Amino acid sequence: METRKAVIRIEGLCKSFGDNVVLDHFDLTLYEGENLVVLGKSGSGKSVLIKCIIGLLHPDAGRIEVFGENVPDLNYTELDQMRARVGFLFQSNALYDSMTVRENLEFPLRRHWMKTPQKEVDERVHEVLKNVGLAHTTEMMPAELSGGMRKRIALARTLILHPSIILYDEPTTGLDPITGMEIIELIQQVQQEYHTASLVISHDLKLAQIAAERVIMLIDGKCYAQGTFNELRASTDPKVKAFFD
Repeated sequence: METRKAVIRIEGLCKSFGDNVVLDHFDLTLYEGENLVVLGKSGSGKSVLIKCIIGLLHPDAGRIEVFGENVPDLNYTELDQMRARVGFLFQSNALYDSMTVRENLEFPLRRHWMKTPQKEVDERVHEVLKNVGLAHTTEMMPAELSGGMRKRIALARTLILHPSIILYDEPTTGLDPITGMEIIELIQQVQQEYHTASLVISHDLKLAQIAAERVIMLIDGKCYAQGTFNELRASTDPKVKAFFD
Protein backbone atom coordinates (compact mmCIF):
# COMPACT_ATOMS: atom_id res chain seq x y z
CA MET A 1 0.00 0.00 0.00
CA GLU A 2 2.88 2.34 0.82
CA THR A 3 3.95 2.32 -2.84
CA ARG A 4 0.66 3.98 -3.84
CA LYS A 5 0.25 7.73 -3.65
CA ALA A 6 -2.02 9.12 -0.94
CA VAL A 7 -4.92 11.10 -2.42
CA ILE A 8 -6.53 11.92 0.95
CA ARG A 9 -4.57 12.31 4.17
CA ILE A 10 -6.31 13.30 7.39
CA GLU A 11 -4.33 14.00 10.55
CA GLY A 12 -5.65 14.95 13.97
CA LEU A 13 -9.14 15.89 12.74
CA CYS A 14 -11.35 17.29 15.50
CA LYS A 15 -14.96 18.40 15.22
CA SER A 16 -17.42 19.15 18.00
CA PHE A 17 -20.91 20.58 18.16
CA GLY A 18 -21.17 22.27 21.54
CA ASP A 19 -20.25 19.68 24.14
CA ASN A 20 -20.71 16.81 21.69
CA VAL A 21 -17.28 15.64 20.51
CA VAL A 22 -17.86 13.90 17.16
CA LEU A 23 -14.34 13.51 15.76
CA ASP A 24 -11.45 13.37 18.22
CA HIS A 25 -8.00 13.51 16.57
CA PHE A 26 -9.17 11.22 13.79
CA ASP A 27 -6.57 9.99 11.25
CA LEU A 28 -7.10 8.44 7.82
CA THR A 29 -5.16 7.88 4.61
CA LEU A 30 -6.77 6.91 1.29
CA TYR A 31 -4.47 5.69 -1.46
CA GLU A 32 -5.00 5.98 -5.21
CA GLY A 33 -7.07 3.13 -6.62
CA GLU A 34 -8.07 1.86 -3.16
CA ASN A 35 -11.52 0.93 -1.85
CA LEU A 36 -11.51 2.02 1.82
CA VAL A 37 -14.58 1.53 4.00
CA VAL A 38 -15.08 3.50 7.22
CA LEU A 39 -17.36 1.46 9.46
CA GLY A 40 -19.24 3.06 12.29
CA LYS A 41 -22.56 2.87 14.04
CA SER A 42 -25.27 5.48 13.52
CA GLY A 43 -24.24 8.77 15.11
CA SER A 44 -20.55 7.84 15.22
CA GLY A 45 -19.48 10.77 13.03
CA LYS A 46 -19.21 9.18 9.60
CA SER A 47 -21.29 11.83 7.82
CA VAL A 48 -19.47 14.63 9.64
CA LEU A 49 -16.18 13.15 8.42
CA ILE A 50 -17.27 13.11 4.79
CA LYS A 51 -18.67 16.67 5.00
CA CYS A 52 -15.35 17.89 6.39
CA ILE A 53 -13.49 16.24 3.51
CA ILE A 54 -15.48 18.11 0.84
CA GLY A 55 -15.51 21.39 2.74
CA LEU A 56 -19.16 21.49 3.80
CA LEU A 57 -18.06 21.58 7.44
CA HIS A 58 -15.01 23.38 8.84
CA PRO A 59 -12.97 21.32 11.31
CA ASP A 60 -12.03 22.62 14.75
CA ALA A 61 -8.48 21.30 14.34
CA GLY A 62 -6.35 19.03 12.18
CA ARG A 63 -5.43 18.73 8.51
CA ILE A 64 -7.51 17.36 5.65
CA GLU A 65 -5.29 17.04 2.59
CA VAL A 66 -6.94 16.17 -0.72
CA PHE A 67 -4.51 15.90 -3.65
CA GLY A 68 -1.91 17.43 -1.30
CA GLU A 69 -3.91 20.59 -0.50
CA ASN A 70 -5.35 21.38 2.92
CA VAL A 71 -9.11 21.69 2.33
CA PRO A 72 -9.82 24.24 5.11
CA ASP A 73 -7.29 26.61 3.49
CA LEU A 74 -8.93 26.59 0.04
CA ASN A 75 -10.93 29.59 -1.19
CA TYR A 76 -14.32 29.15 -2.87
CA THR A 77 -12.93 28.79 -6.40
CA GLU A 78 -10.21 26.34 -5.35
CA LEU A 79 -12.78 24.35 -3.36
CA ASP A 80 -15.12 24.19 -6.37
CA GLN A 81 -12.35 22.94 -8.62
CA MET A 82 -11.26 20.35 -6.05
CA ARG A 83 -14.85 19.09 -5.80
CA ALA A 84 -14.91 18.57 -9.56
CA ARG A 85 -12.23 15.91 -9.03
CA VAL A 86 -14.01 14.32 -6.08
CA GLY A 87 -17.32 12.59 -6.78
CA PHE A 88 -19.85 12.50 -3.94
CA LEU A 89 -22.67 9.97 -3.90
CA PHE A 90 -25.24 11.35 -1.47
CA GLN A 91 -27.21 8.96 0.73
CA SER A 92 -30.41 10.62 -0.53
CA ASN A 93 -29.14 10.53 -4.17
CA ALA A 94 -29.97 14.29 -4.48
CA LEU A 95 -31.41 14.06 -7.99
CA TYR A 96 -33.39 17.02 -9.31
CA ASP A 97 -37.01 15.84 -9.57
CA SER A 98 -37.90 18.40 -12.26
CA MET A 99 -35.08 17.27 -14.57
CA THR A 100 -34.84 14.23 -16.81
CA VAL A 101 -32.05 11.73 -16.27
CA ARG A 102 -30.10 13.37 -19.10
CA GLU A 103 -30.50 16.83 -17.57
CA ASN A 104 -29.44 15.55 -14.15
CA LEU A 105 -26.30 14.06 -15.67
CA GLU A 106 -25.50 17.15 -17.73
CA PHE A 107 -25.84 19.47 -14.73
CA PRO A 108 -22.30 18.96 -13.30
CA LEU A 109 -20.82 19.75 -16.73
CA ARG A 110 -22.56 23.15 -16.83
CA ARG A 111 -20.13 24.83 -14.44
CA HIS A 112 -19.22 28.23 -15.85
CA TRP A 113 -15.49 27.44 -15.93
CA MET A 114 -15.96 24.06 -17.63
CA LYS A 115 -16.55 24.61 -21.33
CA THR A 116 -17.56 21.14 -22.47
CA PRO A 117 -18.65 20.79 -26.13
CA GLN A 118 -22.14 19.31 -26.55
CA LYS A 119 -20.75 16.33 -28.47
CA GLU A 120 -18.55 15.43 -25.50
CA VAL A 121 -21.47 15.96 -23.11
CA ASP A 122 -23.57 13.53 -25.14
CA GLU A 123 -20.74 11.00 -25.22
CA ARG A 124 -20.23 11.19 -21.46
CA VAL A 125 -23.94 10.81 -20.73
CA HIS A 126 -24.06 7.70 -22.92
CA GLU A 127 -20.86 6.30 -21.38
CA VAL A 128 -21.87 6.63 -17.73
CA LEU A 129 -25.43 5.38 -18.29
CA LYS A 130 -24.06 2.35 -20.10
CA ASN A 131 -21.61 1.67 -17.29
CA VAL A 132 -24.36 1.67 -14.65
CA GLY A 133 -26.62 -0.47 -16.84
CA LEU A 134 -29.29 2.17 -17.49
CA ALA A 135 -28.68 3.33 -21.07
CA HIS A 136 -32.44 3.25 -21.75
CA THR A 137 -33.38 5.82 -19.07
CA THR A 138 -32.08 9.01 -20.72
CA GLU A 139 -35.42 10.80 -21.03
CA MET A 140 -37.06 9.35 -17.91
CA MET A 141 -37.83 11.40 -14.79
CA PRO A 142 -36.49 10.41 -11.34
CA ALA A 143 -40.06 9.65 -10.16
CA GLU A 144 -40.25 6.91 -12.81
CA LEU A 145 -37.21 5.09 -11.41
CA SER A 146 -36.97 2.52 -8.62
CA GLY A 147 -34.80 3.22 -5.57
CA GLY A 148 -31.95 1.14 -6.94
CA MET A 149 -32.18 2.86 -10.33
CA ARG A 150 -32.05 6.30 -8.70
CA LYS A 151 -28.94 5.23 -6.82
CA ARG A 152 -27.35 4.14 -10.11
CA ILE A 153 -28.26 7.43 -11.81
CA ALA A 154 -26.78 9.36 -8.90
CA LEU A 155 -23.58 7.34 -9.31
CA ALA A 156 -23.62 8.00 -13.07
CA ARG A 157 -23.85 11.74 -12.35
CA THR A 158 -20.85 11.40 -10.04
CA LEU A 159 -18.89 9.54 -12.71
CA ILE A 160 -19.58 12.02 -15.50
CA LEU A 161 -16.74 14.28 -14.34
CA HIS A 162 -14.31 11.31 -14.32
CA PRO A 163 -13.33 11.92 -10.67
CA SER A 164 -10.12 10.59 -9.16
CA ILE A 165 -11.90 9.98 -5.84
CA ILE A 166 -15.48 8.96 -5.06
CA LEU A 167 -16.98 9.45 -1.62
CA TYR A 168 -19.93 7.14 -0.93
CA ASP A 169 -22.32 8.17 1.86
CA GLU A 170 -24.12 5.04 3.13
CA PRO A 171 -24.68 3.72 -0.43
CA THR A 172 -26.79 0.68 0.56
CA THR A 173 -29.00 2.31 3.20
CA GLY A 174 -32.70 1.96 2.48
CA LEU A 175 -32.23 -0.63 -0.26
CA ASP A 176 -33.49 -4.20 -0.18
CA PRO A 177 -30.78 -6.90 0.12
CA ILE A 178 -30.75 -7.78 -3.60
CA THR A 179 -30.53 -4.15 -4.75
CA GLY A 180 -27.95 -3.45 -2.05
CA MET A 181 -25.80 -6.28 -3.39
CA GLU A 182 -26.10 -4.84 -6.91
CA ILE A 183 -24.81 -1.48 -5.63
CA ILE A 184 -21.91 -3.18 -3.82
CA GLU A 185 -20.96 -4.95 -7.06
CA LEU A 186 -21.28 -1.65 -8.94
CA ILE A 187 -18.87 0.05 -6.51
CA GLN A 188 -16.30 -2.64 -7.33
CA GLN A 189 -17.01 -2.35 -11.06
CA VAL A 190 -16.56 1.43 -10.99
CA GLN A 191 -13.21 1.09 -9.22
CA GLN A 192 -11.99 -1.36 -11.86
CA GLU A 193 -13.39 0.61 -14.83
CA TYR A 194 -12.31 4.10 -13.75
CA HIS A 195 -9.40 3.26 -11.39
CA THR A 196 -10.88 5.57 -8.76
CA ALA A 197 -9.99 5.75 -5.11
CA SER A 198 -13.18 5.15 -3.14
CA LEU A 199 -13.96 6.14 0.44
CA VAL A 200 -17.17 4.46 1.58
CA ILE A 201 -18.80 5.34 4.89
CA SER A 202 -21.24 2.70 6.04
CA HIS A 203 -22.53 0.46 8.82
CA ASP A 204 -23.13 -2.36 6.29
CA LEU A 205 -20.91 -5.31 7.18
CA LYS A 206 -21.69 -7.11 3.91
CA LEU A 207 -20.49 -4.10 1.91
CA ALA A 208 -17.26 -3.94 3.93
CA GLN A 209 -16.68 -7.67 3.56
CA ILE A 210 -17.10 -7.67 -0.22
CA ALA A 211 -15.89 -4.27 -1.42
CA ALA A 212 -13.22 -3.10 1.03
CA GLU A 213 -9.51 -3.59 0.57
CA ARG A 214 -9.10 -2.00 3.99
CA VAL A 215 -11.53 -1.12 6.77
CA ILE A 216 -11.29 1.62 9.39
CA MET A 217 -13.39 1.40 12.55
CA LEU A 218 -14.67 4.82 13.65
CA ILE A 219 -15.28 4.44 17.37
CA ASP A 220 -15.36 7.21 20.01
CA GLY A 221 -14.47 9.75 17.31
CA LYS A 222 -11.15 8.08 16.54
CA CYS A 223 -9.62 5.74 13.99
CA TYR A 224 -9.95 3.03 16.61
CA ALA A 225 -8.78 0.08 14.51
CA GLN A 226 -7.96 -0.70 10.88
CA GLY A 227 -7.08 -3.67 8.73
CA THR A 228 -8.75 -6.08 6.36
CA PHE A 229 -12.32 -7.12 7.10
CA ASN A 230 -11.18 -10.57 8.24
CA GLU A 231 -8.48 -9.12 10.49
CA LEU A 232 -10.99 -6.89 12.25
CA ARG A 233 -13.60 -9.65 12.48
CA ALA A 234 -10.99 -11.80 14.28
CA SER A 235 -10.13 -9.02 16.75
CA THR A 236 -10.50 -9.76 20.46
CA ASP A 237 -10.96 -6.08 21.33
CA PRO A 238 -14.42 -5.78 22.96
CA LYS A 239 -15.33 -2.55 21.10
CA VAL A 240 -14.43 -4.07 17.72
CA LYS A 241 -16.05 -7.42 18.53
CA ALA A 242 -19.31 -5.65 19.47
CA PHE A 243 -19.68 -4.46 15.90
CA PHE A 244 -19.48 -7.98 14.45
CA ASP A 245 -21.65 -9.74 17.07
